[in-house]
Amino acid sequence: MSREYRYTLGSQVHRFANLAELMAKATPARSGDRLAGVIAETAEERVVAQLCLAELPLKTFLEDVLIPYEQDDITRLIIDEHDPVAFLPIAHLTVGDFRNWLLSDLATPAVLAQVRAGITPEMAAAVSKLMRNQDLILVAKKCEVATAFRNTIGKSGHLSTRLQPNHPTDDVTGIAASILDGLLYGNGDAVIGINPATDNVAQSIKLMRLMDEVIQKYAIPTQSCVLTHVTNTLECIEQGAPVDLVFQSIGGTQATNESFGVELSVLAEAQQAALSLKRGTVGDNVMYFETGQGSALSADAHHGLDQQTCEARAYAVARKYSPLLVNTVVGFIGPEYLFNGKEIIRAGLEDHFCGKLFGLPMGCDICYTNHADADQNDMDTLLTLLGVAGCNFIMGIPGSDDIMLNYQTTSFHDALYARRVLGLGPAPEFAAWLEEMQIFTDVATQALPSEMPDRFANSLRQVTGGDA
Repeated sequence: MSREYRYTLGSQVHRFANLAELMAKATPARSGDRLAGVIAETAEERVVAQLCLAELPLKTFLEDVLIPYEQDDITRLIIDEHDPVAFLPIAHLTVGDFRNWLLSDLATPAVLAQVRAGITPEMAAAVSKLMRNQDLILVAKKCEVATAFRNTIGKSGHLSTRLQPNHPTDDVTGIAASILDGLLYGNGDAVIGINPATDNVAQSIKLMRLMDEVIQKYAIPTQSCVLTHVTNTLECIEQGAPVDLVFQSIGGTQATNESFGVELSVLAEAQQAALSLKRGTVGDNVMYFETGQGSALSADAHHGLDQQTCEARAYAVARKYSPLLVNTVVGFIGPEYLFNGKEIIRAGLEDHFCGKLFGLPMGCDICYTNHADADQNDMDTLLTLLGVAGCNFIMGIPGSDDIMLNYQTTSFHDALYARRVLGLGPAPEFAAWLEEMQIFTDVATQALPSEMPDRFANSLRQVTGGDA
């Protein structure tokens, strides 16, 4: 990071000490970059940085790496995995040219799929900094990324949901009731995924068996996941637990991942262990990753980079292991990193765009914490925009309120709204199951029955111990 970058505007020469500073100053304002001391000091400085960045050849990002190759395993992954043949069609472009090309009719879905292996995370982050929200939406919409395990997620015209039945004490009855509630609103095709309140191997196995029992009992074409540390999941596999997906939070620098207690070799081991179980029926994507802008800064592992560029670098890790799901938990870390609804909306669109451009099955936990300057109307806006952009999946939580993690996100009803207003359906295999189980009386319109289907009414009586 030793090269200086300059841009002349009128009679004034603006200097940026290195590529990291140029990228940070070109980033739309957000509180995390202000906290890190890398934000543009004025709107004029931000525009000048964007103008300078626009004239930068894409090849620059292969020559001037943001974190030294010798010091960071993600830098090594990015450089070593870069495909020069896939890069050839865009190798002559500047960042500004790349933006114009992405928005043009030349960049068809097929062409974007062909070049994605030639795009580095830094290239994706750089071009996003030059884009308006509608640009991020338009290009992401062209990037279809489908994955499969027991159903197929990410096909055009579909929006899936993670059914998140968290409970503050991991109460089995409470979790089961939330799962039933979510299924009755057509949620859960991406995954039924629990964040355990008590995070250890024994509790993880207990929750895995609960979800597997529900999936098997109703023959649901979906998958389950306990969002415990990857090493715990490896231990669960060794003990014979019914593991569908392996979860891990990941970041965009080696130091960030070390703060999470994870190395790339461990992710590779976990992927192979899950594949060996052969539990998928229509595909073998077995990994589930979560990311979020600000995670590197919160671990003091950002190397002076802006948080959005760090986030994009995490996608290189995700792509290496062919995940079923990648989820940016956009507003979860708090207002220190994304202060208000405007910043959360922008970050969600950026993350989705960069991940899709990179070939990832991107979803979004459209969320905020109660001390952020945001509300559910902001989440409605981001939900609608991401639905238009072709987001693979969102969260479904009772009443939008996660009472275990103490944050606000999207509800079972929100998913139904998004699907109805945008004409989207659940995963195809899951949609057929919803119709078969009479959860939807009309899958095309996702109309709900006037009464609970008998089979589920009986199950509810068993859960509650009384009349449903």
